[in-house]
Amino acid sequence: MIAYKAFEHGLICRGYQFSMGLNRTEKANCRQNGFHCAEDPLDCLTYYSDMDRAEYYVVDAGGDIDEDGYDTKISCTELTVLKRLTKWDFFLHSLAFMADHPLREWNCHVSRDRAEASHGYAVVRGSNPAAHGKCGDILAFAEEDPVSGRIIRVSLAQVDGGRILEDKWYGADLEERQVALI
Repeated sequence: MIAYKAFEHGLICRGYQFSMGLNRTEKANCRQNGFHCAEDPLDCLTYYSDMDRAEYYVVDAGGDIDEDGYDTKISCTELTVLKRLTKWDFFLHSLAFMADHPLREWNCHVSRDRAEASHGYAVVRGSNPAAHGKCGDILAFAEEDPVSGRIIRVSLAQVDGGRILEDKWYGADLEERQVALI
């Protein structure tokens, strides 16, 4: 099962040193032990919120898998670390997750309709989403169909002070780096 995991720099989580590839442990109880990861990339921000002090990866969760129902966090006995994500990739995967699961409960890191970036990012969803931020911030947009609530367009931008200006409101209709859903 493809999932996402955050680590301290150097593939360390709660004192355990992971390695690229397959990692194994004996038990998986979501509230007590096992290797933790999440189906929704944005859930990683609940546990590792400082994107400058953490690393985010695509992983494959296997073996014995346990869920606690709190968010999309799971625990597993086999965790294959596949690929490190850049900030850009992390939010692109997050938007793809929302598009693939438009009717799931929203992640607490997603704002409805309008957002001001904090902690280096803004993720906003709605029929006319808008966001702004400071230089270096990532702005992620999920535009919904106003009737069905399904996501019809996602877009991603980074405030660079040139094409994307600080403190100017932008919407999902950005021309730069836009990704249209098929």
